[in-house]
Amino acid sequence: MRIEAWFEVIVTVIEFTGVVAVVAGFVIAAVLAVRALRRGAGGAAAYQALRTTIGGSILLGLEIFVAADIIHTLSAPSLEDAAVLGLIVVIRTVLSMSIQIEIEGVLPWRRALTTSGGQVLAGEIAKQATAAR
Repeated sequence: MRIEAWFEVIVTVIEFTGVVAVVAGFVIAAVLAVRALRRGAGGAAAYQALRTTIGGSILLGLEIFVAADIIHTLSAPSLEDAAVLGLIVVIRTVLSMSIQIEIEGVLPWRRALTTSGGQVLAGEIAKQATAAR
């Protein structure tokens, strides 16, 4: 098997992982929202849990997709591929920043600690687990 074929397999696996992360995030978000409603926390708490968890899963998925794009560009480097990668990374970075600002309500450069999509998702799950006790 040629090395380019191996890169394609790796990229496909990473992209599939990104899709799984987003889909799993949607499922987890729905479960957390239903649990918040059943607990009697109200619609606002359920909506916040849904919104935060979905946003975190989308952020995590975007980070994984950027990694796949970088590996794809490394497999067959050309100036055109590098330009396309740069554009994709810029678009996904702007999307990630917009989603993170929407979730946290704070500009990224004003936060004391940086958080990734996975950390946002894990934080919401931990908050829901604590509230359930």
